[in-house]
This record gives sequence, C-alpha cells and structure tokens, in this order.
Amino acid sequence: MAGLLEVVVLQAADAESATDGGADRVELVGSMTHGGLSPEPALVEAVRRATSVQLRVMLRLRDGFGTDGAETTRLKGLASAYIDAGADGIVMGFLNGLSQVDLEVGTELAGDGGWPWTFHRAIDSALDVTKAWRDVRTLPGLDQVLTSGSARGLRYGLDDLIARARADREAARLIMAGGGLAPDQVPWLAQAGIRAFHIGSPARPGRSYKAYVDAGLVRSWRRLIDSEVRHPPGT
Repeated sequence: MAGLLEVVVLQAADAESATDGGADRVELVGSMTHGGLSPEPALVEAVRRATSVQLRVMLRLRDGFGTDGAETTRLKGLASAYIDAGADGIVMGFLNGLSQVDLEVGTELAGDGGWPWTFHRAIDSALDVTKAWRDVRTLPGLDQVLTSGSARGLRYGLDDLIARARADREAARLIMAGGGLAPDQVPWLAQAGIRAFHIGSPARPGRSYKAYVDAGLVRSWRRLIDSEVRHPPGT
C-alpha cells in the first residue's frame, strides 16, 4: 500500500502548491485559531477549483472539542454546504462532558451524510484513549483518525502511537499520524504499519502559517513517505 500524505491548507494557493508537491489530500481550515476552525463554504469552492486531489474540510466552530444541540444543527448545515461546494469529506471529532467520544453528536453529523471523514485529534484528549478507540470505530463513515498519541503532540506520543499500531492492525489502518510530525519519526511509524501522514506547518517556510505552502517542502515529504512506506526499516 502506498503512503498517504495530507497537507493543511488555508487558501487556494496553498492547495495548488500542495498538489504540485505530490499531496494525496488536503485538509482545509478557515483559520488556525484554536488549532483549526471551519472555513466559509465559498472558500471550499475556491479550493475545489484549485486542486483535483481529495479535499476534506474542518468542521469545528469553537475552541475545545465540545458542542451543544444548537451548534450541532449549524454544524450539520455546514457539512452539507461543504459537500455541495465540492468537498470529498469532512474532518471532525467531539468529546462529551465526560471527555469521552461524543457518539451521539458524531452519529448525528455523519449518520446520513454518505461521505468519508476523519476523526481529528480530539481523540488524544479523551480521558480513556483505549475506550475512545473502541468508540470511534462504531461511528458511520469514519475511515481515518488523525492522532499524535498524546494531546501534547507526536514528540510525546510517538511511542504510544507505535505500540497501538503494532498491537492493533485495524488501528494502524485508521491512524493518520500528525501533530508535530518530524521526518525522523516517519520510518518508525511506517515500520509499525502506519501508512497515512499529516503535515501543516512543516509544509511552509519557517514552519509558519503566515507563509504559503511550499511545493518543494511537500515534495520532500512525498519522497520520504514513499521511501519509508515501500521499504520500512527492517525489511
């Protein structure tokens, strides 16, 4: 299986550069405030015109990973608008007041959508991560989990993420490693069976979201991932 490379984009120019660099998919956010919030549907349309690769859009309106009934109605409307605007899927993930995966909200948002989606790094903030992994697999349409193995990022969660992937092949299939991903982590993740990787600031000069995505940087990640996924260490 080839590796998947997803790049965070903020505008059409980012999507063009990510595509030129060899990204398989882009994740569109409206801003990086609070780690990434929802864009306007018009921006989804602009990004869709700029790239032919898979496009998933962040569905999140506030800091943290909670929501409520009134906001859930708005989120459903936004998700529908994003798909109508050309998105291929959605990025979302909510926790309830007990810091557990909010299965009710997740099912309501994804239940009749018919689109694939990514459960984002909310899973790393769950009180019981093992239970969270059991719960997310029951949600309709889910095909990826963006995770660092720790709410503090891959620097701290790498060992736990590798252990989970080695112990659970279904988890390895779902995992998209991201959140401070560094080049020297890719071989270890690939060896554990992880095949999907997510980058945001590493695709930009100076690792700054004030800079546009750089095709050359994306291309360097493309080469690294292809090399390690096809020939992981120890093979």
